[in-house]
Amino acid sequence: MVSKTEKFRGSRTHGRGKKAGRGAGLRGGRGNAGLHKHKYIWTVKYDPDHFGRHGFKRHPSLVKKRITVNVSQVERNLHKYLEEKTAIEKGEVIEVDLRAMKIDKLLGTGKVTTAMKITVSEASKKALDKIKKAGGEVILSKTEKKTEKSEKTEKN
Repeated sequence: MVSKTEKFRGSRTHGRGKKAGRGAGLRGGRGNAGLHKHKYIWTVKYDPDHFGRHGFKRHPSLVKKRITVNVSQVERNLHKYLEEKTAIEKGEVIEVDLRAMKIDKLLGTGKVTTAMKITVSEASKKALDKIKKAGGEVILSKTEKKTEKSEKTEKN
């Protein structure tokens, strides 16, 4: 008796259709199967960065998160600051202490029409210009935190 294989000599699929018998057999597996084995050349050619880690992430102790606020936000919330006593009205100028509100930097987005005297650790050049144009001023005062290293150098 002639075997099935002999009957189908010259036929690519031996009567099983394009699927070649089972599952994703003709395609070398489903999805990412074989990217380190029989599909490795494809991986090297078309997706060389598929495996491994990429980039870097700094240690959380090295990353500083600064809390910022725009000049327009400060002006918009002036009435709230006056109610909370974080701002004081002295004549035509309103004094605002952003350090007391734990805000690190003043940024210059928005319009300023009120004269304000703002105390903050850092401010952008644009913010300084806008406050000055409105008839106010910005007082930059750094609050230095002592670290263990600086304390050791002071003792020596």
